[in-house]
Amino acid sequence: EVQLVESGGGLVQAGGSLRLSCAASGFTFDDYAIGWFRQAPGKEREGVSCISSSDGSTYYADSVKGRFTFSSDNAKNTVYLQMNSLKPEDTAVYYCAAGWECDGNFGSWGQGTQVTVSS
Repeated sequence: EVQLVESGGGLVQAGGSLRLSCAASGFTFDDYAIGWFRQAPGKEREGVSCISSSDGSTYYADSVKGRFTFSSDNAKNTVYLQMNSLKPEDTAVYYCAAGWECDGNFGSWGQGTQVTVSS
């Protein structure tokens, strides 16, 4: 069974920080690309960040560059999304997902964690 479980969401004021966690089980973490996605009310789901399965490179959406940082702890089979300087437009349900590569299809998804940023 492949399982991804997000945690760390919550309410924060604009300019604040949150760290999201995604704990993986049922597969070897470093064999997969792991992506963070978000979906805001009334909007399509968008990619936020991803770590490549091929070389470990990280990628970020333009909207979060310089504010969000993707990291991983292979020993814990867990990835993190450190979110700083949060803006109200960052409000969304955040998901982690596993796939073959960052530009491919992500077949395994977590349940999501709500991030709400107040102005």
